[in-house]
Amino acid sequence: MPALAFDHPVLLLALPFALLPLVVSVLRRSPHPNIAAAVPDRPSRLLSIALPILGLLALACLILALAGLHRTDQVVFREGRGAHLMILIDRSSSMESTFANRRPDGAEESKANAARRLLTDFIERRAHDRVGVAMFSTAPLQAVPLTDRHEIVKSAIATMDFPGLAQTNVGRGLALAAGAFGSETAAASRAILLVSDGAGVISREVQAQLRDTIGRRPVNLYWLFLRTDGAKGIFDVPASGEHDTPQTRPERHLHLFLQTLGVPYRAFEADSPDAVREAIAEIDRLEARPLAYEEEVPRLDLERYAYLGAAIALALLVLAKSFETPFVERARTLPPLRRSGA
Repeated sequence: MPALAFDHPVLLLALPFALLPLVVSVLRRSPHPNIAAAVPDRPSRLLSIALPILGLLALACLILALAGLHRTDQVVFREGRGAHLMILIDRSSSMESTFANRRPDGAEESKANAARRLLTDFIERRAHDRVGVAMFSTAPLQAVPLTDRHEIVKSAIATMDFPGLAQTNVGRGLALAAGAFGSETAAASRAILLVSDGAGVISREVQAQLRDTIGRRPVNLYWLFLRTDGAKGIFDVPASGEHDTPQTRPERHLHLFLQTLGVPYRAFEADSPDAVREAIAEIDRLEARPLAYEEEVPRLDLERYAYLGAAIALALLVLAKSFETPFVERARTLPPLRRSGA
């Protein structure tokens, strides 16, 4: 629940002084009996009530503003549709080539740029997701932990435009992404989206680590394989007599390994930016489940509203005061009342 607090609560001791307008009138008293003898009308009665109240409000708002009135920060529980999602991005140098395995020019964009553009659109559509970003090439790196601050996530994804390194240590990257989910994510849908144009041999040690981590905290696995023109596909079955080992066909064997982890897994093979768009749209649809999440609402300073209330009340008092003098001056020019029969 939101709570009101003050930066300088000692100033609240001055609040009783806000009652002064109820005791002391801000209007000048008239010495003329012809004014005093006038019968008060309804507007006059309302004005005599409103002016002290405006004075009270002006003083109270000023004291509250000087005391530093604010609403404290809070955690709000909300419901939406989405997931806790770790995006694992391949930062190897091969991602800088186009799908046709050429250097990008004005007509063709690199695989990294196409993925960056479409992933950014994906994040912008998913307002309720908590998203993290991890990257890998020679070694894995957690760029952003799970967060609902999507601007930070998009900034991390934007680094896909920078040059990468040579190797593709996908096993260590998957282990890092799988370990990024804490116990607080247990009630939500958890997913890893691997974006890569290749794979590497995963050691038995890393395979065992992945099985253990995913066994304790199951996740949905998605692999967006950015297939280069002429490269072997992950679904292609080797021809008779063709070598079929993790060293010769690392992408196919990574696909086979991910199928053995006992969690929901889907692979998407994309050989163009349009195919990447279609794959991301399908993942977007699959990961739209009910999600309860916490949203941090920062402190809200209310001083400005207190100053505004004081300014409005004072402006109305000044306006009322400006009408006082002409009436008093006019009263002084009126002839004295004569008694009847004099």
